[in-house]
Amino acid sequence: MIPLRRTDAFLRWQSSSPTVIRWLLFPLLFWVCSTFSSETRANQQPPNIIVIMADDIGYSDIGCYGGEIQTPNLDSLAANGLRFTQFYNTARCCPTRAALLTGLYSHQAGIGHMMEDHRATAGDAYAGELSKRAVTIAEVLKSSGYATYMTGKWHVTKAVKAKSIDEQHNWPLQRGFDRFYGTIHGAGSFYDPNSLARDNTLISPFADPQYTPELFYYTDAINDHAVRFVTEHAKAKSNQPFFLYMAHTAAHWPMHAKESDIAKYRGKYDAGYSPIRAARLEKMKQLGLLDPNWKVTEQAGDWSTVKNRAFESQCMEVYAAMIDCMDQGIGRLLQSLKTNGQLENTLILYLQDNGGCAEPMGRNAAASERVSSPSLPVLANDYLQPDMIPKQTRDGFPVRQGNVMPGPADTYIGYGQAWANVSNTPFREYKHWEHEGGISTPLIAHWPNGIGTSHRGALEKTPAHLIDLLATCVDIGRAKYPVEMNGNTIQPMEGVSVAPAFSGKAIERSSPIFWEHEGNRAIRDGIWKLVSKHPGAWELYDMNRDRTETNDLASSQPERVQKMADQWSLWAKRVGVSSWPLNKKN
Repeated sequence: MIPLRRTDAFLRWQSSSPTVIRWLLFPLLFWVCSTFSSETRANQQPPNIIVIMADDIGYSDIGCYGGEIQTPNLDSLAANGLRFTQFYNTARCCPTRAALLTGLYSHQAGIGHMMEDHRATAGDAYAGELSKRAVTIAEVLKSSGYATYMTGKWHVTKAVKAKSIDEQHNWPLQRGFDRFYGTIHGAGSFYDPNSLARDNTLISPFADPQYTPELFYYTDAINDHAVRFVTEHAKAKSNQPFFLYMAHTAAHWPMHAKESDIAKYRGKYDAGYSPIRAARLEKMKQLGLLDPNWKVTEQAGDWSTVKNRAFESQCMEVYAAMIDCMDQGIGRLLQSLKTNGQLENTLILYLQDNGGCAEPMGRNAAASERVSSPSLPVLANDYLQPDMIPKQTRDGFPVRQGNVMPGPADTYIGYGQAWANVSNTPFREYKHWEHEGGISTPLIAHWPNGIGTSHRGALEKTPAHLIDLLATCVDIGRAKYPVEMNGNTIQPMEGVSVAPAFSGKAIERSSPIFWEHEGNRAIRDGIWKLVSKHPGAWELYDMNRDRTETNDLASSQPERVQKMADQWSLWAKRVGVSSWPLNKKN
């Protein structure tokens, strides 16, 4: 609603008029202003929409969700928008991207696991490619008049090195985007990423005439191209709304960060896991994100037993620096939107693809010392890096793993389980699993023209899921979801719009939310969550009283467990879930 101007005359009238007159006139004024506001929104241009996805970041890492990492730009979006406290992803990189892009469960979109083709044994749900019976947000919005742009990580196709249009049928430009700059693959060096592409052409970051920074760092490149796309759009097509999907690889391993960003966090983590986790818990309580009555989960890792504390501390310093750098770039994007007069009518959604990552990438390898001078040939500028883990840097240094100080281009490691546990404060488990630590993500929604002033800075506690984002874009973008596209019958949307929450209304959902990944299972129905860690039994939790999942009620409520398990089984059959491991077709 457009707020009433409280002029001096209005204030004098309010204080001097008889109470009964004011009580009679206020409903009329409210109705007039509400009607005017609704008509104004109906006549407004549909909003620009920006979806920002971060990678392998825990629920409590960013500042406005409890973290000590400096994220002033995300914090500002939260302070002037909405924070969803119970928003969910799918616990893994590419299934999350498939669900986000299509508004379907990842199995329906063809990516029930990762990017391998398991159709022969597990069916179409495990094709490792976006289904032709799914449409992307970009395809839907483009058909409704939006310009569509993408920067960053794609990771929803097997055809990583494809060069022909036929092979690239599931690359961004063939799935609704007008412009693309990013990586087709899911992970790689931040200084020399593999599968980097501009539109449909694979490129080297060091032989790209369109982008020549002093230092190539992939997070900056993603942000810089987002700024470029929206700025050029404003100059060329100012009356056309745009959709931008900005898919960061920060803070996915390897732990790579610029020294200037790492310097901000020197010594920050020298006292180990416990002080950081304790500070986050207290901050989360103050922010209203953590119910003081919830039992806090156990901490992973014992700092007193860590032998190489300098290494462990620097892992977290670099991780924090990666998120900090991402936030800086988001700030540059926000500034460009302000400069171009685009911010007021732009919906910005920020979220993360899974919880903190406990994968021990590179940490168990035998450590090797950095050589004092290059020992391998220098690579040509136009050389296309073929490997997720490069064998060497461009200037000839071998890439090292093990207990080596992370940050530079010649290292390639993850930050480890103990820090991932801190990232996921206060929840259980990690990326891969369907307990809250694997699937809980912040969702920040910022839209000055669409989120009422009375709701800004509020917490939205209704459970919601990635599948709801396409439905939300269709809703606010006034788009039409297709029944058929390119000769293929399109599956109906699974999600619901979360836009009602922008004006304080209820999000209406008629069915539970479901998960499956690698045999890990879950269903959320109202306050109840049924979850299982493969190959274990079902666990039941009351999420109002116990979102940290510490008090399993399954044995005391067998009828509820059976009912929810039956619902999950019906869903699993409908979307094509196969038994795990993927060795036979159901």
